[in-house]
Amino acid sequence: MYRNIRIMNLPIILINFKSYKEATGDRALCLAEICEELSTRYKTTIAVVPQYIDLKEICRKVEIPVFAQHIDAIEKSGAYTGHVVAENLKEIGTTGTLINHSEKKLKLGEIEKCVEIARKNDLISVCCAAESEEAEAIARFNPDFIAIEPPELIGSGISVSTAKPEVVVNSIKNIQEVNPKIKVLCGAGISSGEDVRKALELGTCGVLVASAVVKASNPEKILEELVKAGLNI
Repeated sequence: MYRNIRIMNLPIILINFKSYKEATGDRALCLAEICEELSTRYKTTIAVVPQYIDLKEICRKVEIPVFAQHIDAIEKSGAYTGHVVAENLKEIGTTGTLINHSEKKLKLGEIEKCVEIARKNDLISVCCAAESEEAEAIARFNPDFIAIEPPELIGSGISVSTAKPEVVVNSIKNIQEVNPKIKVLCGAGISSGEDVRKALELGTCGVLVASAVVKASNPEKILEELVKAGLNI
């Protein structure tokens, strides 16, 4: 199982299952297995971000990175009904977590705490940022990755790498000035191989994608297109 950022080959394709029916229960496992097969075939990193209800089974049945969609700013397991605790995620084999997705926004203080908690539990942190100023602020917390995702483009089919390349470029610049070790992903509207190519050309190390793969009539076909673009084949 992947447990360390150093053994995750770049570029990375991170698939967010969100709460889509197409990626729930048996369908979630099926999609994760498709991701694993393509990851093995092309020797590249494809990571999945299932719903909480499917995390444990998927962690047990695939050997690609499995991320949670969120963690709460809670140090240890205990009496926290309805919360998501990093320590418990680590115990079931989770590799990392998203933090501050546009559909689960946090205050800066909460982001900082969540990054710290993820680090203490050896979970890879992928913090989402809507624009370059937020990216710069988050960079000061030293997460492993920052994903640039203007919320108005999420699910639009119009990628940020095409519609707002300056947001990506400015974000990378701001992040590197704070901590050049932080890796940057491109999200929001990624739906084609060309979107992936443009994202990498702008200086990112991968993409965060959701509906374009999860809701596709043929997820394997579109995912293979994204993988080939990322590998330039």
